[in-house]
Amino acid sequence: MRIKSRTKSILVVIAFAIMAFLWNGCMPQEQQPGTQDISTKPIGIMVPLHQNQAPPQEMLRAIEQAAQAKLELDWIPNDNYKEKMINALQTNSLKQVTYVNQSDYMYVKNAIRSGMFWEIGPYLEFYPNLKTLSKSILNESSVQGKIYALYTERPASRQGVILRKDWLERLYLKEPATIEELYQVLKQFTDRDPDGNGLHDTIGIADRGDLTYGAFKTLSSYFGTPNNWGLQDGTLVPDFQTKEYLDTMNFMKRLVSENMINKDFAVTSKQIQRYMLINGKAGGYIGSMADAPRLQNELRKFDPNAELTLINRIRGPKGEGVWSNPGYSGLFLFSKKAIKNEEELRHILAFFDRSMGAEISSLLQYGVEGRHYELVQGQITVTAAMNQLHDTEVLPLTSLVIGGMHNPNLMKVKDEEDPLVLKANRLIKDNEQMLIRDAAEGLSSETYDLMGANLSDIITDATLNYILGKIDLTAFQNELQTWESRGGGDIIKEFNEAYRKKHNP
Repeated sequence: MRIKSRTKSILVVIAFAIMAFLWNGCMPQEQQPGTQDISTKPIGIMVPLHQNQAPPQEMLRAIEQAAQAKLELDWIPNDNYKEKMINALQTNSLKQVTYVNQSDYMYVKNAIRSGMFWEIGPYLEFYPNLKTLSKSILNESSVQGKIYALYTERPASRQGVILRKDWLERLYLKEPATIEELYQVLKQFTDRDPDGNGLHDTIGIADRGDLTYGAFKTLSSYFGTPNNWGLQDGTLVPDFQTKEYLDTMNFMKRLVSENMINKDFAVTSKQIQRYMLINGKAGGYIGSMADAPRLQNELRKFDPNAELTLINRIRGPKGEGVWSNPGYSGLFLFSKKAIKNEEELRHILAFFDRSMGAEISSLLQYGVEGRHYELVQGQITVTAAMNQLHDTEVLPLTSLVIGGMHNPNLMKVKDEEDPLVLKANRLIKDNEQMLIRDAAEGLSSETYDLMGANLSDIITDATLNYILGKIDLTAFQNELQTWESRGGGDIIKEFNEAYRKKHNP
């Protein structure tokens, strides 16, 4: 009996040892006892700056203290971000972590396939916050079924029309509900001295050199253009090969020829576009409706009586519709060259995991209690003075927010009282009722991933040059043929093969 009892005790000890070994093997490396302390090693992150200046050092120190991590943030103005990111990619000089805008993701997929970035999918389940991220959104950004990126979340569509409401009232105009009515409003804003200064110095809308997030793609929705790819007689076709795309180009060409839009829009940055509206030069802005409250606050510094309004439903030949995004606005990728081993990777993932916790997520989203917001009955409340500080000191940090408003640890915000914020939120929600989705969503084309980025420049340049009157329709169609002959034809073929395989297995 004593031998059996002793044997049983030994087995129990061995069992516990095995369990401990397995547990430590599954833990994120930085949590294992006896491993090298890398908590003081800086985490380098390349991130876009959408505001005029980076957040103050005090905010960064507060985040570092809460996260128990040292950060080296490389803030790049968003207008130059794509160029800087591609250069770092080509020279393999990436930071440990690199933010990639959703619209630029195609530029890095080949690098992902070549092994330049860590696959992070297998690690996420070991982090209490990262494992709550949406599986569907993670899969949207996957490459060959593998997860390489953490995402920043966004609504399906925030796109709409922002107009000067006080100008509409001064000129006795109603809010436009059709494409033709929108044209007439922009024409009146250009020709009828809406600011009442006696000068012919206003234009209908300000735009920028971005065919996706500027005016063009949203206007194309109103004309019924497919969202990147559409179906015609059961076949996938790219949007720029459709009549609706041409109709949109002709509409914008008309705005240019009649001086209703800034003629240099193709080389105009978002900051300059915003300033044209803020300083009273332009009466409209087509883009994210979520920008409107902040634009109005800045506009009123120049004109205290100025007021903006929002429209999200503009009827076109096919009714109402608006293009939709994937569920992410940007991604964080992890460089294998800059991150030497799993221990470093897990250390960095642990920072992002902590960034989703209650303390840091609130710092990134809302700032410091007492300076940027007040807590009233457990809810975030912001005064007008605090809101101004938030714009300069906190807003840039939102680029670092993993997940989004669906993070269960994020504190609740008191119900908005600003009418324009309420309207923007309501119309963004309403957009979900009329989404135009990409018919090729979830499909892949090897040629597109390898060459799509370079080939898209052919279409972008041709579209802008046609709108600006530098080329005619024949020359534009010749550029489409160039796109097709250089690889576009293979892209169409491969997407259609993938579509048929998916829907007719």
